[in-house]
Amino acid sequence: MENITCKGFKAAGIAAGIKKNGQRDLGLIFSETPAAVAGVFTRNRVQAAPVLLDRRRIAAGVCQALVVNSGNANCCTGPQGMRDAEAAAAAVAAALDIAEETVLVASTGVIGQPLPVDKIQSAAPDLTAALRPDGIDQLAAAIMTTDTRPKVAAVHSTIAGRPFALVGTAKGAGMINPDMATMLCFVCTDVDAPAGVLQQCLHAAAAGSFNRITIDGDTSTNDTILLMANGRSGVALDRPAHVSLFQSALNEVLVRLAKACVRDGEGVTKLVEVTVRGASSDRDARRIADTIANSPLVKTAFFGEDANWGRIFAAAGRAGAELDPQRLDLFFNDVQMADRGMGCGAEAEADATRVLKLPEFAVTLDLNLGRGSASVLTCDFSVDYVRINADYRS
Repeated sequence: MENITCKGFKAAGIAAGIKKNGQRDLGLIFSETPAAVAGVFTRNRVQAAPVLLDRRRIAAGVCQALVVNSGNANCCTGPQGMRDAEAAAAAVAAALDIAEETVLVASTGVIGQPLPVDKIQSAAPDLTAALRPDGIDQLAAAIMTTDTRPKVAAVHSTIAGRPFALVGTAKGAGMINPDMATMLCFVCTDVDAPAGVLQQCLHAAAAGSFNRITIDGDTSTNDTILLMANGRSGVALDRPAHVSLFQSALNEVLVRLAKACVRDGEGVTKLVEVTVRGASSDRDARRIADTIANSPLVKTAFFGEDANWGRIFAAAGRAGAELDPQRLDLFFNDVQMADRGMGCGAEAEADATRVLKLPEFAVTLDLNLGRGSASVLTCDFSVDYVRINADYRS
């Protein structure tokens, strides 16, 4: 069984009555000592009250707890939404006997409905009483909305022969798109690092993970990644080599969680890595990869296991990047579907169809123009995606 504990951290998840179905909907992370903190948030111009509050509080670089609810986004709720977010933090601070300013908040769920903060206030004592060193699983369950399963990842490694840990959880199954990618993600580590170093590491790790996934091309109002470091391992990130080793471990945790979000996307049956190479620049490659990955026609073809490579070419051609149609090579895994802009025939299409029946596969488009490259993780569009989102509020 995976070790999901991290020195000095405890977590919990309980049912507070926020969700209509009675499932867990309120979670807590607590550091026994104040921790350095870093955060990455949505770039959507419409931002939820918890995002606005956390942006303000992490400027101090320190926190000690995070309270998070599912079932209600506390977004587009006006000044009352901010007061409710602050009240939720205050209730947890009182139950833990810590400073209110060191409590962060996060919410996920339906937009535009008042947060039932009274339920969070009433549940705060039970929530704090439920804290456990191995409580990350309960927290992971409490932050789910349309997710079908909890998402947890841990890395235990060493720096200069001394052990350290990274433990994280995420939620996200729909309204997922880079910028920074629609989800909540919380990571705890027992290394000793200043907030500035953590922020640099988090930005880099998010760029290679949550900022290169898409489920449906929509970006949320509540996107939040928080990284807390309490120093309890005694491992200090005081040398470039130590920071590099920590960065690798953080990258691994976030990539694993990002992939888990796409695999568990609403109605998803396929996980697809779209890679564009041979572009004039990395920026052009990313623009084309994003356009392919978000194309409804491409994604429905993936669901139908239809090797309709013309849809991929059409998406690439409208991406607004430099492209020569007569130089395009296309591969599904190692099966070449198109060579210099033309199809490779019925046999190649039959081989590609077999690839499309796999639960995970790669699509590679070579522009044969330069050295630019980029990759994006995406998925198929199924009938279940429409069903889930057609009646999400009910």
